[in-house]
Amino acid sequence: MSTAAGLHPGRVLILAPRGRDAVVAKEILRDARLRADICLDIEELLQEIDHGADVAVMTEEATRGDIRAMAAWVLSQPPWSDFPFVLLTEHGGGLERNPAAARLVSMLGNVSFLERPFHPTTLVSVVLTGLRGRQRQYECRRLNEELESRVQERTGELAAVNRQLLGQIKERENVESTLRQMQRLEAVGQLTSGVAHDFNNLLTVVLGNLGFVEKGLAAAAGVDGKLTQRLGYMRAAAERGAKLTDQLLSFSRRQRLEPRSLDLNETVVNMRDLLQSTMGGTTHIETQLQHSLWPAMVDPTQLELAVLNLAINARDAMQVGGSLTVETDNALVGPPLRPEEPPAGEYVSVCVSDTGTGMSEEIRAKVFEPFFTTKEVGKGSGLGLSQVLGFAKQSGGGVRINSRLGEGTSVYIYLPRAETETAKFGPAPLRATWAGAPRNATILLVDDDDEVREVTRAMLHELGHIVLEAGSGGAALDTLKRHAGIDLLIIDFAMPGMNGAEVARLAHAEQPNLPVLFVTGFADRGGLASVDDAFIVGKPFHYDEIAGKVQFALGAGAGNVVRLRR
Repeated sequence: MSTAAGLHPGRVLILAPRGRDAVVAKEILRDARLRADICLDIEELLQEIDHGADVAVMTEEATRGDIRAMAAWVLSQPPWSDFPFVLLTEHGGGLERNPAAARLVSMLGNVSFLERPFHPTTLVSVVLTGLRGRQRQYECRRLNEELESRVQERTGELAAVNRQLLGQIKERENVESTLRQMQRLEAVGQLTSGVAHDFNNLLTVVLGNLGFVEKGLAAAAGVDGKLTQRLGYMRAAAERGAKLTDQLLSFSRRQRLEPRSLDLNETVVNMRDLLQSTMGGTTHIETQLQHSLWPAMVDPTQLELAVLNLAINARDAMQVGGSLTVETDNALVGPPLRPEEPPAGEYVSVCVSDTGTGMSEEIRAKVFEPFFTTKEVGKGSGLGLSQVLGFAKQSGGGVRINSRLGEGTSVYIYLPRAETETAKFGPAPLRATWAGAPRNATILLVDDDDEVREVTRAMLHELGHIVLEAGSGGAALDTLKRHAGIDLLIIDFAMPGMNGAEVARLAHAEQPNLPVLFVTGFADRGGLASVDDAFIVGKPFHYDEIAGKVQFALGAGAGNVVRLRR
């Protein structure tokens, strides 16, 4: 073990926060040629154990605080490991006279008690015993790994020939099935994106002209209140259509998350009608909302899609009838027990529970695998729960499932607690931002859709700007060459022939300081990844939004020029 030439190979950690106990213990161990290092608190002790240590010497005082982190670390040890602790107690602090000692044994496991005062030789002997035990654990691990490796090798050799043929057949079937599923999803995604883009163009025209009608009627005297009400219905329906179109795009394309501080109670209440129409009239829907709920940091649209996805799964599991419960709560989560669960911390949870058939543990272990489904062929893609998990993990949280056969299923989505209160959004602040916008700017407007271009031009005219129009990228570049003094380029991103990004690059080759504002109806903005959201206007847009973005683009001149990566 110890040698005359150097130190014992093992490492001892000392945690003794009172007086000179740590220094004295270190000197005793050093005299015995044992390597020892002092830790200031439990957090540092655990860090140093992970870096490499074999025994920990602690005083009783060090365990009187919160040692849950240490207990959690002990529980997380691999099967071969039983890390040894030496606890220095006051006189009479052993198991037979100290109930707290029994609690420490149950929490820490491999604990040796040494009453103070003690002879230095006794401390060295107890530590050496712990080091020898730890070395035996390392040796058992090595032998066990060698044995497992040999067993696996022999088993693999015996079964290889039989497995090879079966594996190739199964692999081919899986690849063909996955390829067909991916091709269907890609086709649906492309079709959905194109249709939704066209719908966004139509809704831009509808909402834009509706705004002009509302302003015109508001300026007229004696307008029928019933007419005003009907116009409000039209606007609400068009805006709902815009929201549904955005959700449709989100289902088919992975879009960049836009998290903000959100009140989950308000989200659940607003979704009730949608959930009821999805579940049907035979399903009872109940909400249980935490009144003092923390705000969550999450993308609102993606959260609604995740909850709707879970509701659809619940509906299929309950067949006809049943009860669906959507619950919100504040959650203090401990260390994760499964890969899909969130890290320890504070979260806001939304739980969707059903009274359906439930699931076995075997199925429970596979539900997050892409393309895994228990539904009939053609009834499900197997992507629902994997999409929910991907959203939760990308948001900084996780998912937990509780389910028993015949009793139903509860799926918890954990989302990070927001640092700030829930933000309230409305049109009033936007009006304040564009009220002082510069007027009489010359703007080149480029869009291949005549109706969208016309309504956008009318908005810009009302803002007091001079508007030049082009229906294609080539026409826009020609206009730039023929007209000097253009202050801003507003361009539709998705156009036939030459898209908006290509036009912007060529325009900057001629006028490097020309600000550019992109307009797009797609949720997937991969082609604009290098462009800040301040220079992107999503269709359908409102008068206030286009006014604010134009003001921002014009406000700082050359400082607001967007540089696109090739």
